[in-house]
Amino acid sequence: MFNKDKCFSEMQVSIKAFSNELKNIRTGRVSPDILNTLFIDSYGSKTPLTQLSNVNNIDNMTLSVNVWDASLVKIIEKTILESNLGVTPQSDGTSILLKFPELTAERRKELVKMISEVSEKFKISIRGIRRKYLDEVKKIEKEKIISLDEAKKFQEIIQKLTDNSINEIENLALSKESEILKV
Repeated sequence: MFNKDKCFSEMQVSIKAFSNELKNIRTGRVSPDILNTLFIDSYGSKTPLTQLSNVNNIDNMTLSVNVWDASLVKIIEKTILESNLGVTPQSDGTSILLKFPELTAERRKELVKMISEVSEKFKISIRGIRRKYLDEVKKIEKEKIISLDEAKKFQEIIQKLTDNSINEIENLALSKESEILKV
């Protein structure tokens, strides 16, 4: 039988993942969240940078990374350089300063384009969830478990959930785009 709540919760997981993805795209103010996706090769495994250091804002455009184990500073610097953050780390042995440049008009346009690509990826995932549940409804209708009228009703519910989820993704994307374009 079709489970509306399960369908809704799967779509919400996609929306939450999109929202988290947007947090990694920086706007005018640099957030420590931008480093959440960095994993460092340490002690024989990949460890999140946030578990190896304290990350704090010094000002709007500067982050301070206080590394707990000084032997990892060089590895962390190398990882930051290899990431596409657009920043060069400056180290004094135990801590690393990350001075982010002001966003140029060109970089802002690139970020907006990247947001639209990411939002499209998540819209596709929502549509995949819709397809999965529509197929499920068609299957149980074909097996005569539900009537044609019930199948139509369930399909309308699925479509409404899909439309709402896609609108939510579009609203999040527009909000982030306006935040980036605001100088």
